[in-house]
Amino acid sequence: MNDASVEPLAEVAERTWGLLEQPSTATLATVLAKHGLWNVFVTGSRPLSPGRRMVGQAYTLRYLPAREDLDHNLVFDNSKDPQRLAIESVGPRDVLVIDARGDQRAGTMGNILATRMVARGAAGIVTDGCYRDSPAIAEMDIPAYAGSPHAATNKTIHHPVDCQLPVACGGVAVFPGDILVGDDEGVVVIPRHLADEVALAAACQEHKEDFILSKIQGGAPLSGTYPANESTDAEYEAYCRDNPLPGE
Repeated sequence: MNDASVEPLAEVAERTWGLLEQPSTATLATVLAKHGLWNVFVTGSRPLSPGRRMVGQAYTLRYLPAREDLDHNLVFDNSKDPQRLAIESVGPRDVLVIDARGDQRAGTMGNILATRMVARGAAGIVTDGCYRDSPAIAEMDIPAYAGSPHAATNKTIHHPVDCQLPVACGGVAVFPGDILVGDDEGVVVIPRHLADEVALAAACQEHKEDFILSKIQGGAPLSGTYPANESTDAEYEAYCRDNPLPGE
């Protein structure tokens, strides 16, 4: 666990949370690339229930490979086990991010722990490993992302070691408090200090791309439309007079 010496998280504007409910992870990845951040998509983690949106801040949990002298009895100490401490610490807007090293030979948690997270109002669960009881978790009121289902209990393969420290998930560095956005394509990680700027830029980009898409659907060629030339930009400015940009 982190200690009291850790600096408080930067504030995220309330408007930002609303803006992040709209853009696709593809748009967010493009905006982040324009900021020089290329490795932001959690590889191999798919939604258990497509059609749900996830927006929240990272609460991290890290697993090491299990070791027989520590994990042989499959006993969980709720007062010390980092997994249980994480489950009892998450709250509204928190997304539990589980670093399972991409190892999909056992679950990282099951439906009872997921039910507790729902009761605590958590915003989502993301892992590069697996979940047990995946069909039950898929029916719960919480977005969940994982590599695949697996019936084996976590301690056969995983040893929970710490929480609220930087982790790797699906090849992406995730720091406590980073912003995660999930859709049917997967999960993007936004550094917390960039959240306000990225959210607005993504909303504006999708606003313009919706306009461009309507022109392409109407038969316009790619040349001069995507990317837009001066003429298309002028049309877009006129379009904005009747269709204001987000936040205006």
